[in-house]
Amino acid sequence: MSIVAPAVSVENVTYRYGDRTALDGVSLEIQPGEAFVFLGPNGGGKTTLFRLLTTLVAPQSGSIALFGRPLPRQAVAARLAMGVVFQAPSVDRHLTVQENLRCQGALYGLGRSEMQQRGEELLIRFRLQDRAWDRASTLSGGLRRRLELAKALLHRPGLLLLDEPTAGLDPLARIELWQYLHDLRAQDGITIVSTTHLLEEADKADRIAILDRGRIVALDTPAALRSSVAGASITITTSSPGELAAEIQSRFSLAVQPMSDSIRLRVSEGPDWVGRLMAAFPTLIESITLGKATLEDVFVDRTGHSFATADDGVPAARSRDRH
Repeated sequence: MSIVAPAVSVENVTYRYGDRTALDGVSLEIQPGEAFVFLGPNGGGKTTLFRLLTTLVAPQSGSIALFGRPLPRQAVAARLAMGVVFQAPSVDRHLTVQENLRCQGALYGLGRSEMQQRGEELLIRFRLQDRAWDRASTLSGGLRRRLELAKALLHRPGLLLLDEPTAGLDPLARIELWQYLHDLRAQDGITIVSTTHLLEEADKADRIAILDRGRIVALDTPAALRSSVAGASITITTSSPGELAAEIQSRFSLAVQPMSDSIRLRVSEGPDWVGRLMAAFPTLIESITLGKATLEDVFVDRTGHSFATADDGVPAARSRDRH
């Protein structure tokens, strides 16, 4: 019986930028056909790991292999086995949809007949056939992302790597893009590996690796990760999150996570605590929501700090270092 190599194998990989450690002993395997997501805040290590997997940089220590091909020794063969959608758009806005596909096909050495057949298949699959001769500059953000996917899949790769693929898209376009990705996996058996800082997107994966400060702090299915956190999650909307958090901590000795216009806390008996909190702080609470543990609760449980905080303690939205 032949042994099928993992689509992605990462073993004890560490990567540094000067004295800053971006990845710290990362190890994992992704099996063929999986939909896998690297989830983490800005500064968690996702972008560095993506650059390593796409052969943009070579590992400094540890080892990486794609379908059994070690990097960087077999980087050319690995590149032929992967399709890549970068966060920054790669379509030429001055070319038509068809011309973008032809340029991509030329880069991979596709013949004219193969290029035409494969291009037509992908235009139909991503519902771009009616826009084939429109310039890419006339496409919406969602349509340009579909074109990016078509380009990445032109040479029939077994692995699709996507870096923050829904960045800049509206909610409907995000849902649509993930539907395309799941259809791809179901129909073609392709392995999908994506990075994201959006918790709702990670829920769409078969498995999630949560990265923080260069380390994998959790690795499992979304359901298993959520069930690993005990208790219920309470979210309270308030105009005074700092004040309310301090009051709850003082009166009830509960761990509270303040956010911009709300606070979060976990409790063992959710319904009972909703009533107690409402009775104790009727003027500070605008609304209160009770739910099961979320992926954000998992992150806080494993790291001890908010998902919105980058690795240097600066709020992610203000951090300049996205490695």
